Amino acid sequence: MPQAQGHPPVPGDAGQEGDGRESAGQDGEGQEPLARYRQMRDFTRTPEPSGAPPGKAGEGERVFVVQRHRATARHYDFRLEVDGVLASWAVPKGPTLDPEIKRLAIHVEDHPMEYLHFEGVIPSKEYGGGDVIVWDTGTWEPGNDEDPATAIRAGTLHVILHGEKLRGQFMLVRTKRQEGDKEQWLLFHKHDEHTVDGWDAEDFPRSVLSGRTNEEVLADPDEVWHSDRPADQAAESLRVEVPDPPDRDELAALRDLGASGTWEVFGRSLRLTNLDKVMFPGRDAVAGEAVAGEGSGTV
Repeated sequence: MPQAQGHPPVPGDAGQEGDGRESAGQDGEGQEPLARYRQMRDFTRTPEPSGAPPGKAGEGERVFVVQRHRATARHYDFRLEVDGVLASWAVPKGPTLDPEIKRLAIHVEDHPMEYLHFEGVIPSKEYGGGDVIVWDTGTWEPGNDEDPATAIRAGTLHVILHGEKLRGQFMLVRTKRQEGDKEQWLLFHKHDEHTVDGWDAEDFPRSVLSGRTNEEVLADPDEVWHSDRPADQAAESLRVEVPDPPDRDELAALRDLGASGTWEVFGRSLRLTNLDKVMFPGRDAVAGEAVAGEGSGTV
């Protein structure tokens, strides 16, 4: 993992994502938690995960992620695992470790857990189209004994983050709802040993997973999501892995095949024929030598 970028000196309006109405695990009266998320996306066009039905909250540590998202306008998606989904806020100027700075945070629709480490490109014509990096991730715990989902519905959530960049106690406090029921919240760091005056998220623009910037991910994305597959099969790497070349013993086995035979190489059994065929008359190079990268001829 790249060098953590987290505790040098940081102070960050961006596109809003969703209508902010929904609380973690509840998109509305009786609705499945990710219903609003799915309604807003065409999964035949976007590489975002469609999300399997959320399971029960696990007994292990809760996780969080902050994704730097360049859509219509740049913002930071602040997401906390709550009851099997990612409760989410769009923070236009990004989080800060400076306790004197309060950031606007727009409460948006819950996201599926498969979104946790999504880093790539969303098509420009799709909702939220743009490039995304995993700006920070780690675990979190409640700052008090209140159930997190209940606290979100009540409008005040106290969390303690254990991330690469973000650490310490944070507060999320609902302030008001605008026209269209968009919830405005404030995100700020409480005074503790992790506070840093003037700390600005924009001073640390690289992904904690890949070490890349949004610009670099946009230019050369690593993977794509297939929303028509199960979540655990949705990620397809765009990187081509080049195997190691055959070793000395494998090359010797190839030479011993003669004109044809089965060659065990690259973890597979390859049936080879016509290995004694002259590939380039006058150059003294036969097929077997070409396969092995040998021979006196210049191929």
